[in-house]
Amino acid sequence: MTNVKLAVIFYSMGGTNYQLAQWAEEGAKEAGAEVRVLKVQELAPESTIERNEAWKATVEATKDVPIATGDDIEWADAIIFSVPTRFGNMPSQMKQFLDIQGGLWATGKTVNKVVSAMTSAQNPHGGQEATLLSLYTSMMHWGAIIAAPGYTDPVTFGAGGNPYGTSVTVSQDGKMVDDVQAAVKHQAKRTVTVAEWVKRGNQ
Repeated sequence: MTNVKLAVIFYSMGGTNYQLAQWAEEGAKEAGAEVRVLKVQELAPESTIERNEAWKATVEATKDVPIATGDDIEWADAIIFSVPTRFGNMPSQMKQFLDIQGGLWATGKTVNKVVSAMTSAQNPHGGQEATLLSLYTSMMHWGAIIAAPGYTDPVTFGAGGNPYGTSVTVSQDGKMVDDVQAAVKHQAKRTVTVAEWVKRGNQ
């Protein structure tokens, strides 16, 4: 059986979700997956980005990261999404990316993709669970298989105990409050493992 192909698709304004995506890549590669780390298209005006130093720095840091397309969704056996919360929802940049995949959805090319998601917010109850659930709702429409981490490893508790997906609180200075690296890697490995089961079952 060929290795699981994993797309890690993120949107990041302050750099947190880019870091989560990089940790997910590391964990997935340790599990033997072939990985693409991809960002979604930025929709915010350049003038707005220019006024925010952290945002500007993230745009610069991720300038060489490829922009995700429908071809990446079609290529992937599994997808991990990483997004900040926006009023308990995913950011508009990620929502637009999902919304324009109607052609893939209509032809059944999103069916049985194994998916998982991660998020961040500036306080522990700032909509983290709701953001993941909003993303998973779209995945149910896709016919995807959701591989949430649940409580399958004690590292989940050390990272705040979110069973829907790793979530991290970010302080006002942009630093992660929680130590979530191990939880992200576990979530990535679990996603790859479930994708292996699905891939083997379809052969």
